[in-house]
Amino acid sequence: MNLHITLVLGVGLPIILSQVQASPSTPTVTISSPEATLVGIGGDVEQFPGIPFAKPPIKDLRFKPPVALTQPYGVYNATENKDICPQFIGSSTDGNSLIPDFLSDLINSPLFQKPVLSASEDCLYLNLHRPVGTKEGDKLPVLFYIYGGGFQLGWNSMYDGKPWVEASVEQGKPLIVVTVAYRIGGFGFLPGQEILEEGSSNAGLLDQRLGLQWVADNIGHFGGDPDKVTIWGESAGAWSVFDQMAMYDGDNTYKDKHLFRGAIMNSGSFLPASPMDSPKAQGIYDTVIESAGCSSVSDTLQCLRELNYTSLLDATSSVPAMLGYQSLALSYLPRPDGKVLTSSPDQAALNAQLAPVPFIVGDQEDEGTLFALFQSNIATEDDLINYLGTVFFPDASKDLLNELIDLYADTATNGSPFRTGPLYNIYPEFKRLAAIIGDYEFTLSRRILLEASNANVPSWSYLSSYDQGTPVLGTFHGSDILQVFFGILPNYASDAFHTYYISFVNSLDPNDGNDGTFDEWPQWDKNGFLLNMYSSHSELIADDFRSQAAEFFKTNMGSLRL
Repeated sequence: MNLHITLVLGVGLPIILSQVQASPSTPTVTISSPEATLVGIGGDVEQFPGIPFAKPPIKDLRFKPPVALTQPYGVYNATENKDICPQFIGSSTDGNSLIPDFLSDLINSPLFQKPVLSASEDCLYLNLHRPVGTKEGDKLPVLFYIYGGGFQLGWNSMYDGKPWVEASVEQGKPLIVVTVAYRIGGFGFLPGQEILEEGSSNAGLLDQRLGLQWVADNIGHFGGDPDKVTIWGESAGAWSVFDQMAMYDGDNTYKDKHLFRGAIMNSGSFLPASPMDSPKAQGIYDTVIESAGCSSVSDTLQCLRELNYTSLLDATSSVPAMLGYQSLALSYLPRPDGKVLTSSPDQAALNAQLAPVPFIVGDQEDEGTLFALFQSNIATEDDLINYLGTVFFPDASKDLLNELIDLYADTATNGSPFRTGPLYNIYPEFKRLAAIIGDYEFTLSRRILLEASNANVPSWSYLSSYDQGTPVLGTFHGSDILQVFFGILPNYASDAFHTYYISFVNSLDPNDGNDGTFDEWPQWDKNGFLLNMYSSHSELIADDFRSQAAEFFKTNMGSLRL
């Protein structure tokens, strides 16, 4: 049984604190890498929360790639959720944010994170859910979930795999669900030359990869099949799924076998990024160093490692945050480092230099509206160009930015929330900025990926419109978490996505076993048809909207990196 406490942070992002309560029966599983006997929680769905898969990334291991556990650790009670990784909510002091400063300051403080969210650096754990009675040799497929949150917030115990296991059993297609924790914010994605030269870049991505390696080594003991793993994520989790496909030039092998055979990306694919030691990235590192009081020492990185937890959290939180004026021009995100990510993710997408696995990718119709709520001072086209050039695209010329905003000049047609005419333009450039952010980071980048990958692997794509008509927000970013993952609204959309995804995890075909209850979902091809999902039905639409903007992004991506 799970006891949930739900908070909402002013932008519709659900935060769920889970306290797992034990059931009388006690399943046990002995694993081999490292040797241990794990004691879980019984019930119709057997649960193993809090399985360690790496050494705690503390002290000298701060910022570094995760280190796998190798020493046997005996009998271990995997019966409760562990501390979540340090969160970076951030605060806004520019006067244009809709989140009160005192609230974001409180949530971002160790005072809140430690006792309320139970956050600490010792946070690299897995949660595992499986059908009751599953045993070694059953070879069930595995759904491996990576949480989102802009690489700044989120944790794996927020995402309870139990309903997905139950649904899979009801459909006669049982599966195992694994959710992975990974470092976020400055703890997992601190950029800078110093990090690059040490070989510690993209530690958060490497946490995810080590979790996949743990699954490859051990899931067979739980009755899973390491050859049938599908990775799934939403938002930053979807960007992470893409990066797992792109890492090491598309090499997803481990011990001569593939770590995953399929991928699902909700609201995100590739996220263009400047290098680890680019001026913007270095500026973030330098700001953290200055805030930490480490500017005058010779080894600034070691200085950060010697800080106490509270001081380090404060220092890494001194840069602009996602829930504020800077919006999705993220301070912390995966960046090319020449090794883990050999090029910017947009290049990997355009060159189809990815692990060749079938995938599903889709978006909400109005991805950008949430992230345009914080810039109410943008009143003119010149203000918008200045904002984009200063905050999002420092390498883009003014002429290029002029060309970009001209593509969204008619906000009644090309402004988000889409299909609302002149309504909901809550400040002069709101609908245009919302459309640009949503298309650049989500909706049109999705199409660019599909076009580049179409000849190589089967793919399916969707656009969700189940909240169409919601004032200001429309079908906003994150609404799929409520509708799809949690299934809070038990309607057609929720049931359809559960059926499609469970079928895909089992057979790499979302239509497998569909008895006609839900529409046939055709593979995406050069004709570009999308499954457009509503709360009560779905329909097929052409994936050709805002085609000039899509071509602009595709052609100019090298000048439009974060």
